Amino acid sequence: MDRKDFFNSLGMSVATLAVINCIGCKKSADSSNSDTSGPTNVDFTLDLSASANSALLTNGGYLISNGVIVARTTTGTYIAVQRSCTHESYNLSYQATNSRFYCPNHGATFSQNGAVTNGPATKSLTTYNTLLTGTSLKIYS
Repeated sequence: MDRKDFFNSLGMSVATLAVINCIGCKKSADSSNSDTSGPTNVDFTLDLSASANSALLTNGGYLISNGVIVARTTTGTYIAVQRSCTHESYNLSYQATNSRFYCPNHGATFSQNGAVTNGPATKSLTTYNTLLTGTSLKIYS
């Protein structure tokens, strides 16, 4: 290896390490500053006759609105919880067949009432009230 190749290789190695270090720092900063709590002062209404909310017409369907997952259980009851995992704020999904909320990032699961059923999360989800009046579904704190 000649001198030019050596310095070229050395430069690439240093650049690679710098990039990896920066990515690690960003992830740490994001994790420590992430808000793992649900939104506060929630008060909104979904029109179930609107096509955008059609997922809630079927048992087991869900949607995300205003930072909240609104779901219809397999028995037809409406439930609402914060949309993000309390472990690291990744988006949750609702798994109706398992009656739970699931975080695909680290595998945390939560019951339909927001309680942790599998870690690494240790804090329950923020839950919200629901009130169905005709085709209007109100979600509120």
